Amino acid sequence: MDATLTLILLIASVAVVVFAGWRGARPTDITRGPRMMPWRFIMLLAAALVFFLLIHLMAELSGRPLPAAPPF
Repeated sequence: MDATLTLILLIASVAVVVFAGWRGARPTDITRGPRMMPWRFIMLLAAALVFFLLIHLMAELSGRPLPAAPPF
C-alpha cells in the first residue's frame, strides 16, 4: 500500500474517531429509546486503526519497510 492511500485511510479513520466520539458522548434520551450503535466501541476500533496506519505511514515514509511475517 502506498503512502497516498495510507494517508487517505488515516484521514478517514480520524474522521470516524471524531464522529463516533461525538455521538458516544451525547447524553441518553429516554424518549427515543436505547442506542443501537455502540459508538464508544466504534471509536476504540477506529482509534486502533489510526494507530496502525500511523505506524505504517511512518515506515512507508522512512524507507524502511516493516518486516514480513513468516510464511506459514
